Amino acid sequence: MAAVKLVSPANKDRAENRRAFVTKCAALLQQDVCVSIVDLVTTRDFNLYTDLLALIDRSAPAFSRNPSCIYAATCRGRKTNHRARLETWAYPLAVGQPLPTLPLWLSDELAVSLELEESYEESCRVLRIR
Repeated sequence: MAAVKLVSPANKDRAENRRAFVTKCAALLQQDVCVSIVDLVTTRDFNLYTDLLALIDRSAPAFSRNPSCIYAATCRGRKTNHRARLETWAYPLAVGQPLPTLPLWLSDELAVSLELEESYEESCRVLRIR
C-alpha cells in the first residue's frame, strides 16, 4: 500500500498542524505503507520531511543544514535480516526547475514511478495554465 501526501499551506502554518501531518505520515510508515510527500508551498519556511525524520529518530544528510522548504520525498519501511530499515528518496526542489520522479512502492517488490513533472505539465495543459 502507498500514500501520496500533497502539503498545503495549512499543513505548515501552525506547529500543531505540522505535528499532525508528520504524525499521520509516521503512523502510515508504522503500518508498512510507503509515503510520498510533495511540498511545493513556498510561503512557509518549514520542511515536514525533516520533521518526520526527526520524529522517528532519523536524519537525511542532504537536508541537514538549512533544508529547502520545497521538496519531494518517498519513505518506506522495510525489514531485512529481521531488522527494520527506513529507505528514503528525497529531492530538494527549486522554483523553475523540473520536478523529480519518485518511486512509489506498492509492495516489497513492486514500485511504480510517480512522474511529478509529467503530471504537472499535463495539469497545466488541461487547465490551460501558462
